[in-house]
Amino acid sequence: MVVGDVGDLVAHGARDSHATSLPRGLATRGRLAKAPVPMATFATSGLLLEIGVEELPASFVGAAVEALPNLIRARLAELRLSHDIVRAEGTPRRLAVMVDDVALQQPDLADVVLGPPARVAFDAASRPTRAAEAFATKSGVALDALFVQETPKGAYVAANRLEKGGPAKALLPAALARVCAEIPFRKSMRWSDGDTAFGRPVRWLVALLGDDVVPFEFAGAIAGRTTEGHRFLGGPPFELARASEYVARLREHHVIVEMKGRADLMTERLVAASKELHGELILDPFLVGENASLVEEPQVVIGGFEPSFLALPERVILDVAKGHQRYFGLRGKDGRLMPNYLAVVNTAENPKNVRRGNDRVMRARLSDAKFFYDEDLKTPLEARRAALDGILFHKRLGSVGDKVRRMERLVAELGALLGLDTKVISVALQGAALAKCDLVTLMVGELPELQGLIGRSYALVQGVAEPVADVIAEHYLPRGADDDTALSDAGALVAIAERVDTLTGSCAINVMPTGTADPMALRRAAIGLLRTLIARDWALSVSKAIPIAHAGYAVPLDLDAHATADRLSGFLAQRLRGILSPGLASDVVDACIAVGHDEPVDVVRRARALSSIDANVRASAGEVLKRATNIAKEAPEGAAVAPDRVSSDVHPSERALFDAFTTLRSYTDGGARDYTSSLQAIERFSPVLERFFTDVFVMVDDAKVRDNRLRLMREIQRACSTIANFGLLAREANA
Repeated sequence: MVVGDVGDLVAHGARDSHATSLPRGLATRGRLAKAPVPMATFATSGLLLEIGVEELPASFVGAAVEALPNLIRARLAELRLSHDIVRAEGTPRRLAVMVDDVALQQPDLADVVLGPPARVAFDAASRPTRAAEAFATKSGVALDALFVQETPKGAYVAANRLEKGGPAKALLPAALARVCAEIPFRKSMRWSDGDTAFGRPVRWLVALLGDDVVPFEFAGAIAGRTTEGHRFLGGPPFELARASEYVARLREHHVIVEMKGRADLMTERLVAASKELHGELILDPFLVGENASLVEEPQVVIGGFEPSFLALPERVILDVAKGHQRYFGLRGKDGRLMPNYLAVVNTAENPKNVRRGNDRVMRARLSDAKFFYDEDLKTPLEARRAALDGILFHKRLGSVGDKVRRMERLVAELGALLGLDTKVISVALQGAALAKCDLVTLMVGELPELQGLIGRSYALVQGVAEPVADVIAEHYLPRGADDDTALSDAGALVAIAERVDTLTGSCAINVMPTGTADPMALRRAAIGLLRTLIARDWALSVSKAIPIAHAGYAVPLDLDAHATADRLSGFLAQRLRGILSPGLASDVVDACIAVGHDEPVDVVRRARALSSIDANVRASAGEVLKRATNIAKEAPEGAAVAPDRVSSDVHPSERALFDAFTTLRSYTDGGARDYTSSLQAIERFSPVLERFFTDVFVMVDDAKVRDNRLRLMREIQRACSTIANFGLLAREANA
């Protein structure tokens, strides 16, 4: 890019020695230039934008706070305003973004502007035409300051234009209004007579650059320096003198605007309240995040319920408290649930009234749960199985009852394919038969998140063996990224069967994820399947498992078993790459997947073994083996033989290579899966191959010698490619 004094460029015309055929004063350049002109460092100030709103849902707060930094960075970049740290905060009543050290002045911009083609701007006598004059006038430069710019489309007349930078205070109003309009919400609303859509009605705006107001209008509010504190405790609205005092002044008015600070204070008060009851807080990350986004100054109210409700399964009580009321549970010193809960509230001016109302609601919820529990236990889980035929799994794939029957078949066949013990398969079959029965219970109808968990509880109460009952809960694992996989072999087998069935059927009817749409949650199913296989180190073949599942469908499908397996293999490989890449080098993962991913666990074993080798050694081996692979493409059919059998004049490096390869093959042939030993052998082999390439020319005139060398290259490539495509190992990543 051209930077520097634009005046010098204009005055001298930037003449080049090769521009002799151009009109006087013109020169030819081969590139465009657009860059800020170096100037003295500008003064800076902090920037504050606060949007005051009616109470936002907790999920809206988190999403907006996550988006705001990038939105403000993009607008400041467009304005060429330098800045330092950007941070966003939020409460139910306000969204705020603060930027440190924003430049108060926009830098000048040296810009090359293209005009008309050179053949239009000048006549045959090289005199400027009206087009050239008009372009010079428009660009604000003299005629002799024009030059010719070479572009892919030909020669054009161009001019250096200097755009003077403006003050930040004048540029920011439009940018901040745009930031407000671009904040994403899951659902937006319009109110009054305005056309602006936002998460909730906007009540006030604060925009300060240092101690100056940045005036702009958005959603009927005009930005100023007046903000509000806590709705009940904060007193009347107050003014901010400067952006830097925002956080501290809000604290004075009972608003902890920093989300982390608010969560930390809330947790501190929750722990203190639990100690007051001589209990231990059951800390739930979801409840911490949710409650921190529901209050501006967290207060804790202790509540309780009748000890008789403790007869309910612990998870039922905790989910009632969590799902409906966002309350925290407590354990006693004996590890058992206490008949108490902790509620986070925005104000506790009259905690007795708050507690009384909360207790009444909690008691009603638990009474409902007790009724559901007692009614559900009247019917054995096994007796509920027939009702699963009335629940649709998918309109083309049948009912949940159909799915359970397919799962039972898959458990038996996949268990045998994996070589599992018959006792494990038997437990898994019994668990699979009951796995979905709790879907037709009253409890799951009210609290769907308890599926599997409440089924296990009912099964145990009704006398089902504990290993079988465990399968009911474990087959849903992992439910999310932070969950463990199934703890038992039987639970893991049913979890695999359930996901293989879903993936196969959905893929076979072309219901695959697109963009953000994933109606059958296939990405989650694939990740759960892969994580379970990896956790148990089960070498399940995709090409064998998918056809087994495909054969279990008694309905018309769009893809045959082979096409379904082929498509799912690629889909699973993408998910496997995502699972492995955070812990292993991406080039290692790609290299191992590239040579085969039919058995995901085998990919993991190869990738872990390859990662244990020094990165520079991997890259060196990759380079020399890639060369062998490229040469091997021209190899004729047949096996390589000892070079002494082809020629009497054999270079020592060629003889050493053949001997080294014979040793290497003993590690890589025969289906051996000791990848660590194989890779160590490749590590020892690659310098020998590199020396061969240095000393020996493969493509000699002697056809017999040349063909034998080419065959050896092919055999080397085949031996090493059982583990990874070494050509994908990145040298530049290890420089």
